[in-house]
Amino acid sequence: MDFFPIFMRIRDRSCLVVGGGVVAARKIDLLRKAGGRVTVVSPELCLELTALQSRGEIEHVERGFREDDIHGRVLVVAATDDQEVNRRVSQCGQQHGIAVNVVDQPDLCSFITPAMVDRSPLQIAISTGGASPVLARLLRARIESLVPASYGRLATLVEGFRERAKRCIPNTELRRRFWERVLEGPVMELFLSGRERAAGETLDRALDAGVDARDTGGEVFLVGAGPGDPDLLTFRALRLMQRADVVVYDNLVSPAILELVRRDAERIYAGKKRNHHTLPQGDINDLLIRLAQEGKRVLRLKGGDPFIFGRGGEEVDRLMQHGIPFQLVPGITAAAGCASFAGIPLTHRDHAQALVFATGHLQDGTIDLNWDMLAQPHQTVVFYMGLSGLPIICREMAAHGLPASTPAALVEQGTTQNQRVLVGTLETLPDIVKGEEVQPPTLIIVGSVVALQQRLQWFRPDAPPTRGSLFASCTTPETRGATGTAEQAG
Repeated sequence: MDFFPIFMRIRDRSCLVVGGGVVAARKIDLLRKAGGRVTVVSPELCLELTALQSRGEIEHVERGFREDDIHGRVLVVAATDDQEVNRRVSQCGQQHGIAVNVVDQPDLCSFITPAMVDRSPLQIAISTGGASPVLARLLRARIESLVPASYGRLATLVEGFRERAKRCIPNTELRRRFWERVLEGPVMELFLSGRERAAGETLDRALDAGVDARDTGGEVFLVGAGPGDPDLLTFRALRLMQRADVVVYDNLVSPAILELVRRDAERIYAGKKRNHHTLPQGDINDLLIRLAQEGKRVLRLKGGDPFIFGRGGEEVDRLMQHGIPFQLVPGITAAAGCASFAGIPLTHRDHAQALVFATGHLQDGTIDLNWDMLAQPHQTVVFYMGLSGLPIICREMAAHGLPASTPAALVEQGTTQNQRVLVGTLETLPDIVKGEEVQPPTLIIVGSVVALQQRLQWFRPDAPPTRGSLFASCTTPETRGATGTAEQAG
C-alpha cells in the first residue's frame, strides 16, 4: 500500500487551509463536516468562503502563507494555484510532523482525501492512491447504490446496545458471533424494511436471550477458491471467508484470494506443493477437527473445487466421523476456468463429445492410468498436476492409439495475470515446455479442441486495449451522469 488507510478525529481541532478559491472551498467543506476548526490563509476569498467567514464559521488570515502558520495545527491543506507556495507548505508541514495534503500533487502529500460514501456513523472511503480519481469515483457510485441510507441509522442503533452486549457476553469472540448472527438475521431485515422500532425490540430480546448454540459451536467451511482469479469466487464463498476465525489454505490458493479472508483470521499454511507437503493429509484432517472442537469456525480453502482432485471427500468423511458440522462450497474447477480463459472449449460438436478429468500426479516414477480409456478419439482429456509427468503423458497417449499430431496444450497459472498457454502436439509439447521456465499450477489439455485455441483466445493479460474496447468502456452507464465526492490526490 502506498498510503495507510486511516480515519482521523479532527472535531474541535485546528486545521489550516492555504488558498481561498473554489478548490479550497471543497476541502473546507469536508473538514467542517468532520467538525474541524478551519483557518484559511489567503490574500482573498471566493464568494462561498466569504459567506462562511462573515458568519464566523471559518477564520480568515488575509495574507500569503508564512511558515509559522502551521504551528498548533492537526493537519494542513495546500490548495493554491502557486506551485512554489504549495511546495513550501508541504515541506514545512512534513518537517514538523504535521499531516499535509496538496491538491492534485500526490508526490507532495503525506495524506490524500478519498472518495467517500457517507452513511454516518458508517463511512466508506475509496482510494487509488491518487492513481485514478475517476476510477475511485465510479466505484463510489456503485457502492452508493448498494449501501442503503438506513445503514447509518442501523449503526447508531447498534451503538446504543454495545455496552450492554459487553456486559451480557464478556467473551469477545462469542460477542462478535452474536452480532454477526443478529445483523445477518431479522434485525437487519426489519431495519431495511423501515420497521426500526421493531428492529430495536428484536435486538433487545436477543440480548436478553444471550448466546445460543449457534454462537458457541465450531464448524468447518470447505470452500473451493477456483483457479486463481478472485472474481470467479461464488457469493457464498465470499460470505464464509468473512466469517471464519481461522483459515487453512493450500499452495494453489492465490494471494489475491487470500486477501479476501477476514483480516483478523488466523492463517495456517498447509503446503501441498508437488512432492512436498508442509502438512500431510492426515495431519490436515486432524487439524480441522481440533480447531472445530475448540469452537472455531474453520475455513478450509482449496484451489479449484474441493471434490475434484482436492481430497475434499477425505476431509468431509473425517469430519462426519467426529460429528463436526460443515458446509461445502463448490468452486470453479481448474479445467473449466483455465480452458475458458485459454480459449479452449472442452467440448465441441465437431471435435469432442466426451470430457475426462485425470490426475497426472507421479507415484514411484510412473503414472498408473487407464491409457486405453483415455486415448480415445472425439474426447478431451484434462490432466491435473501433470507438469513433471508431461513427457510420459504425451508418450503413453500416443502409444495407446492417438496420433502423435493430436493437439495438446499446457496452461500455466490460468485465469491470472500471469497466465501463459503453450500449444503443440503430443509429439512436440514436451520439447516446447522444456524450453520454458514453467511455474505451477499448470493444466494439460489433450484433444482436437486445442486446435481452436488460436482462433478463440480472448484473454491476453499483456495485450493493450483495442480502440473499440476503449471507446466502449467510455459509454457505460456508470460513466454517464455519475456524480459525487471524487478521490483527490490533493
